[in-house]
Amino acid sequence: MKIYRCKERVLIEQDGRFHALAAPSWDDLVAREDLFTFLEDQVEHTQPVTEAVPQNFLAPIGSQEVWAAGVTYFRSRNARMEESKSAGGGDFYDRVYHAERPELFFKASPHRVVGPNAKVAIRDDASWSVPEPELVLYVSPGGKISGYTIGNDMSSRDIEGENPLYLPQAKVYDRSRALGPCLLVANELLPASTEISIDIQRRDESVFSGATRLSEMKRQPEELVEYLYRSSSFPRGCFLLTGTGIVPPDSFTLQPGDQISITIPPIGTLVNQVG
Repeated sequence: MKIYRCKERVLIEQDGRFHALAAPSWDDLVAREDLFTFLEDQVEHTQPVTEAVPQNFLAPIGSQEVWAAGVTYFRSRNARMEESKSAGGGDFYDRVYHAERPELFFKASPHRVVGPNAKVAIRDDASWSVPEPELVLYVSPGGKISGYTIGNDMSSRDIEGENPLYLPQAKVYDRSRALGPCLLVANELLPASTEISIDIQRRDESVFSGATRLSEMKRQPEELVEYLYRSSSFPRGCFLLTGTGIVPPDSFTLQPGDQISITIPPIGTLVNQVG
């Protein structure tokens, strides 16, 4: 089932029908270790809403930190190696792709995250910017993968390529992360056949599209979570991006006004505009 964060309530969607939770704390709700069972009980004991549901959903985040895993797909490894070759950093990405320990880094605090249909940003001092479509895990305080959402990891490839140590500047800035449109709550992992796709529209024409599957990931989601939770606590849970396997060609860079649509079928479609 899916849960949507709205301004004054939370909506649960199951079998195409919505059920309302009256003004709950988002943090308290998603931090429950029994989230799936709790939502099932709420659906059973509430009536579906009868009015039309407005689609102005907020990002499915409260006070959670957003973290990210890098170089989890072979395509990403190759792209990172190529962009940083002149800086002498290409070997780093090959090493981390094959290493036992994954690359994990802090991506965003909640105020830098936007929701569906909101504007994402490109840095003023970047000349080569791309979106990175990713499956995002919601992990409970106890380290359980309780849900999934879609993520757009806006990235400045020229800044990171100049020097790998510039990664925080290439990745962490205002409106550099979009999450949504909902949190898919499941009691089992998504299958490896799950597809992630992206389409970028510019003046009503598609200028880039691509797709991959979770089966292309080198690392398992549980492995990434286990490393993230080593010596770290997340009292309200956290979001963890699992990396991207879709990389536009080197000739492509985002422009203001571009519309980015990322689809993961069990979850939905996350749409944002660059602005």
